[in-house]
Amino acid sequence: MDYEKTSVNSKMKKTVGLFIFFVSFAFNVIACLNGDSKILKNGIYLYEDYKGKIPYGHSFHIDNDNFKSAFREIDSLYKSTKDLDYLSDKGLLLILLKEYGKAINIYLEIEKMKPGRYSTASNIGTAYELIGDNENALKWIKKSIELDSKSHYESEWIHVKILEAKIDSQKSINSLSLINTDFGTDSLPKTSLSKEALTKLGDAIYFQLNERISFIKPKDKIVAQLLFDLANITCLLKNEHDGMPTFDKAKEYGFDSTIVEMRKIALNQASNKYWADLRAKGNIEVEKKYPNNDKLYVGVALISIILIVIVVIFIRRKKIKITR
Repeated sequence: MDYEKTSVNSKMKKTVGLFIFFVSFAFNVIACLNGDSKILKNGIYLYEDYKGKIPYGHSFHIDNDNFKSAFREIDSLYKSTKDLDYLSDKGLLLILLKEYGKAINIYLEIEKMKPGRYSTASNIGTAYELIGDNENALKWIKKSIELDSKSHYESEWIHVKILEAKIDSQKSINSLSLINTDFGTDSLPKTSLSKEALTKLGDAIYFQLNERISFIKPKDKIVAQLLFDLANITCLLKNEHDGMPTFDKAKEYGFDSTIVEMRKIALNQASNKYWADLRAKGNIEVEKKYPNNDKLYVGVALISIILIVIVVIFIRRKKIKITR
């Protein structure tokens, strides 16, 4: 009988575990995490990013204490294997622990042992920027571009622009100085860029902002300006669902201009007219491309309820068997 109870309990735990997995999966769908993630050399799942083009920063899966635990494990693995990937990850965790000076020393050590690694140049540039040494940060970020100009969605040129603006206090912080273009001052944003060029620029700004917002809290003039630019691009690409909240984030970070509210109102009116015209023409692709989110939530809720019922029935049946 004891063995039977143990076996049943084991099965119940497995079933509950599966239940939790499926429910977690379902609610991750609602939370809109899209799988763009960072996994360390030892398999630790560090963070995941949110779906869409609103830069929330990374959603970290481990807290500060776990960072320290991961650091100790990776340090041990490096000492036993001498694999520089472990040492590089150790530097990354030090940055996340805000031990920037120690991280810089590690990356300088890696550079001596194996010069020309892109990750070294990129991470050491970030660490220098976080301690306020923008001159050294600019030197290393430029070097990272020389090593791999395609990395980070080809966005590091914006990082260079940001650092140049920080170094030159007389330099104006605006769209032209940061991204080489602007979107006018009318109620609706305007651009001469093609859709392809606009999409590429939006991806680059999003990447830089998502990295930056992971470390920088409001208010910040450069982040605010780039959020405003990203909001304009996102709306120009007919994605007001992400564009409107991004305007709000620009205000949160300190973008102080009446153009934000003016543009939100005009874009909302233009968007309503655009989709109304498409529906009037019987364009069924509208519904296919932009499904009603309420249907998704209801579907996830139903799946969760069904799984709960299955687990409850399973547990009751097992209890009856044990009693008998």
